[in-house]
Amino acid sequence: MELLSTVLLALATVATAWAAYQARQWTGEQSQAYSHATAARIAENRFAALANRQVQIDVATFIEWVDARQEHRTQLADFYRARFRDEFEPAFAAWLAARPFGRPGAPATPFALPQYRLKATSEADRQERRAAAGSERAKDANQRADNYMLAVVLFASALFFAGISTKLDSLDARRAVLGMGWVLFLGTVIWLSTLPVRLTI
Repeated sequence: MELLSTVLLALATVATAWAAYQARQWTGEQSQAYSHATAARIAENRFAALANRQVQIDVATFIEWVDARQEHRTQLADFYRARFRDEFEPAFAAWLAARPFGRPGAPATPFALPQYRLKATSEADRQERRAAAGSERAKDANQRADNYMLAVVLFASALFFAGISTKLDSLDARRAVLGMGWVLFLGTVIWLSTLPVRLTI
């Protein structure tokens, strides 16, 4: 009985320290993931704002070009056409190719065409995916840290049972309490074996 209590005390002490170490590791992983997600959100907002400004420029110059064309002010229309942004040009060319002024079924504007693509919008979408992945990684790390903290509590309970068993006078009571300690310890070890481990040097 003394030997079993001593072994359980030693193993549970080491296991408690290990579980606490793992909980701290996963808490650090959670913090890093949230930091990366926050940085990605900031970048996403920056690129989204840039994309909005570029769309406003494209819309404004396109409207001015349409107005100048309708008023048969060719020189002014050419002026605005020369100032179209490079990203707008493919959509505008595709829109003109659809003969929008002579065909009723033509697209209303170049902005409805798939050729109108902004790099800033694509980058904003990419950053949004990065942010979502970082948030999910942080959520998983938080759950793993919680699991390891629960293991700390369970191992501490096994330590308590091992320690109290040496203080009892009744042999049956000592066996029962020590048995509970071992069951709790072994059950927690088996559960921990299913959890991921994180090591940093």
